[in-house]
Amino acid sequence: MINGEARGEPYTGKVAVAAVIMNRLKSPLFPNTLKEVIMQPYAFTCVQDGQIYLTPDVECYRAALDAVMGYDPTGGCLFYYNPRTATSRWMKERKAASSVVIGNHVFMK
Repeated sequence: MINGEARGEPYTGKVAVAAVIMNRLKSPLFPNTLKEVIMQPYAFTCVQDGQIYLTPDVECYRAALDAVMGYDPTGGCLFYYNPRTATSRWMKERKAASSVVIGNHVFMK
């Protein structure tokens, strides 16, 4: 998942993507299991286009572990998108209470 969504991003950006997944697991707005959060229809582009199945590198595994251990550079965000590549009008028009930019992604609560 991290490789498919954040390949080419700085390490903090990879952790941030993983943290969003962890934040969704904790939120009543999303499914209750890791698999359901990741595979939720239309939630993540890499699932839709098959990039989720690319082999992750060691840095992706380390980023996942850091997020599981509680490192969250997003401060609790539930959403993210890359403004240069996003095609979802919903994400681009979403009014977030707060957001943070990490690498090429905008993370929002």
